[in-house]
Amino acid sequence: MCGIVGAAAQRDIVPILIEGLRRLEYRGYDSCGVAVLADGEPRRARSVARVADLDVQVRKAHLDGVTGIAHTRWATHGAPVTHNAHPIFSRGTVALVHNGIIENFVSLRDTLRGKGYEFVTQTDTEVITHLIHSVYQGDLFAAVRKAVQQLHGAYAIAVMHKDQPHTVVGARRGSPLVVGLGKGENFLASDTLALANSTDRFIFLEDGDVCELTLERVRIADRDGHDAGREVRTVAACGCAVELGPYRHFMQKEIFEQPCAIRDTIAKAGSLDSPLFDKVAGKVFSKIDSVLILACGTSYYSGLTAKYWFESIAKIPTQVEVASEYRYRDSVPNPRSLVVVISQSGETADTLAALEHAQSLGHKHTLAICNVAASAIVRLTKLAFLTEAGREIGVASTKAFTTQLVALFLLAATLGKLRGYVDSTLEATYIRQLQDLPAALSAVLALEPQIIAWAGEFARKENVLFLGRGLHYPIALEGALKLKEISYIHAEAYPAGELKHGPLALVTGAMPVVTVAPNDRLIEKLKSNMQEVRARGGELYVFADADTRIVNDEGLHVIRMPENYGLLSPILHVVPLQLLAYHTACVRGTDVDKPRNLAKSVTVE
Repeated sequence: MCGIVGAAAQRDIVPILIEGLRRLEYRGYDSCGVAVLADGEPRRARSVARVADLDVQVRKAHLDGVTGIAHTRWATHGAPVTHNAHPIFSRGTVALVHNGIIENFVSLRDTLRGKGYEFVTQTDTEVITHLIHSVYQGDLFAAVRKAVQQLHGAYAIAVMHKDQPHTVVGARRGSPLVVGLGKGENFLASDTLALANSTDRFIFLEDGDVCELTLERVRIADRDGHDAGREVRTVAACGCAVELGPYRHFMQKEIFEQPCAIRDTIAKAGSLDSPLFDKVAGKVFSKIDSVLILACGTSYYSGLTAKYWFESIAKIPTQVEVASEYRYRDSVPNPRSLVVVISQSGETADTLAALEHAQSLGHKHTLAICNVAASAIVRLTKLAFLTEAGREIGVASTKAFTTQLVALFLLAATLGKLRGYVDSTLEATYIRQLQDLPAALSAVLALEPQIIAWAGEFARKENVLFLGRGLHYPIALEGALKLKEISYIHAEAYPAGELKHGPLALVTGAMPVVTVAPNDRLIEKLKSNMQEVRARGGELYVFADADTRIVNDEGLHVIRMPENYGLLSPILHVVPLQLLAYHTACVRGTDVDKPRNLAKSVTVE
């Protein structure tokens, strides 16, 4: 969500800024802009289209300079229109870009209006720009330090001032910001990926840090104003562009990359041993008596699935919390819980805040499941498991979700082994099933033509109901989320046993009912629930395991899955739901990879 790029160099940095924005497009945005110091004045170009349109504007305006900042904005305060797009100026002197939300912007705006400042945007960002201008006394670094002390909320900012033409100042609290180190040039960005072609040496700023970038040096002060010696890390980010190849969209490509992503994720798991999660994991796991999972969105649904695994395989009590709610309620902390935080990006603001809240309550045993090695969540937890999903461009998560499930299954099985519930025979069975997953997933992907046929029917609907039972109820939730995210069709998911407790009132022939039907111990119960739908004239669309004896009939449409895959069945059953959402969205003509109002990495509350 939102992206920042900034640079102070001895060369024209506009191409670097534009390329950085291109690399951050996957995060989601609805406007973009770039500003440079040229001829002693800040100049800018802004667009409510894509970065490609901004690039055209920049070229036409012959915009160039050695100091500049750029931004992709996801609107929070103020509509996504040009005058609200960043960079935001103050009196033609200060230029600023901002990720985050300033909670006290109304009171600050009123104070600044009293000092004669005119507001021309509806953004909370303009408050920061004018505030810095109001306290500037010849030292931008000092002005930013003074200004941010008055801000309440989350922010990552990059600022420049026309009187300091070779300086960019950054600051962060709650939103990620990294410094990139070059030779005779230095950079700022919200993601190392933005600077992949410019440097591989980074400093990850910590909450409260303010930094000053010039051509030859970087200065960092912590929240107390003391000089901070932050570690320089080498991040070997891929500098190459991600290509679509034969696929129509990145989401389709990423769905089909799942066998490979899962194979790479399980490659390190020749056995179920605690070093999978860190060399000290064994000591941590020996001290725990429960699990607390914190996550948002799709990652939350992976946690709901894992709850079944933890309690079934490891016999360990497990609680799953929506991260954005957890820190705002009174909870009863258990210092012996293993707190598992799940995030694709590792920068999800609500999940980070929930982790910090858990730690403040005395939770010391923490583990991150994440796709990004250098992310904030990985740095803040004691243990970590890195999935091998690779870069995921589509906003709607696919391969990140299934690799999270693999990681969580490995964790459940490892805890089960340590707690004496998984013997060597069962361990070998689990390892073999994991190793067979990529081939089984390939068989599921081969069902795409049948799913395309269903998509034409779904594209004409405005409401869809998803049903699942037991271990597959969270998969129904994930299927409904995928459909609403990218096709804009309203979709809900329920445990099938809850039909009689309300949702059955919605069932008519006009609303498809998608059912996840594995051949598990609940299959006969599920068949009864399906009959309740058929008795009310509902149209059932069923993904059924091969041996369920569910067959096509009037009002009953069946796509046959492979044989039941036991506890790992959710990983197979979610894939056709991803494909159904994808192809339905294609028929409806929506922007599959960048759905409206959504962002890939949610770095604000």
